[in-house]
Amino acid sequence: MHSPQYFQCARVLQFPKHLHLLCGEIARHFEYNEVEVVLSPAIGGIVVGTEVGRMLGARTIFAERKDGKMELRRGFEIIPGERVLVVEDVVTTGGSTKEVIDLVTNAKGSVVGTGCIVDRSNGKVQFNTKTVRCFVIGSSDSPAAGMPYVQIRKHGSETGKQRELLK
Repeated sequence: MHSPQYFQCARVLQFPKHLHLLCGEIARHFEYNEVEVVLSPAIGGIVVGTEVGRMLGARTIFAERKDGKMELRRGFEIIPGERVLVVEDVVTTGGSTKEVIDLVTNAKGSVVGTGCIVDRSNGKVQFNTKTVRCFVIGSSDSPAAGMPYVQIRKHGSETGKQRELLK
């Protein structure tokens, strides 16, 4: 799927201040949902899942592909009845998030919601659960309501090693 805007989450989330700000927006919406586990699709969702889990005081795990299929590896598991929040950095088609939701359902866990930093589907992808999106892009729209517009700007050196969050 292509959209007129491109948002490289890894470039933004490499800065702890930005990671904290954006993941805090997701965590804030689930702080009273008794989240026990935050589960993310690898690889992009791992950083987001870990920070959201830290903020919620929840165990954080990730799913990864093996032979083209998402699965829990490395000894990770969902215990039947556990309340799971699924988070991702970028949702485009929703395929990875849906696969991870299926892992939770098949393990008899309870999906309390989903969250992502960027929804590139322009809000078209739905997960049939409470969903929080920090940014929605895909047409000539603006960032999600209530979220500051985040822009990375080069400072000082030509290499652009120093960045600044602008609101």
